[in-house]
Amino acid sequence: MEVDITRSLGLDIGDKRIGVALSDPQGILASPFTIIRRRDETADVEAITNIISQKQVKQIVVGLPRSMDGSLGKQAEKVEAFVRKLCSHTELPVEFRDERLSTVSAKRLMQAVDIKKNREKVRHDAIAAALILQGYLDEAR
Repeated sequence: MEVDITRSLGLDIGDKRIGVALSDPQGILASPFTIIRRRDETADVEAITNIISQKQVKQIVVGLPRSMDGSLGKQAEKVEAFVRKLCSHTELPVEFRDERLSTVSAKRLMQAVDIKKNREKVRHDAIAAALILQGYLDEAR
């Protein structure tokens, strides 16, 4: 029996790091995958497109950092500009998802499962990406 691959990629795009999460091949469960340390847009886009190719990703879900009042600020504009560049290198559909408080939730989750403090900065970005992606997957089902 052939398994339908509908793997999604979740991105939490920050100024210093991009948190990356992947869904399982059936598109049900999101998991933290990796952190991309930002260098320059070209290298960052290449790192993402390599993951897309290697993991047979079919869609991208990007956290859009809205202000608490729901408006789009400077950081959201940076994310949108980066996604435009990413879209020029892939034809995959991209969905934006409100990411308010995803990093806060990721840090709380890490504390709840007692993840060591020295790994917190590295891991919370990928966990935030997984929370963003899981929210999307849950709504899509």
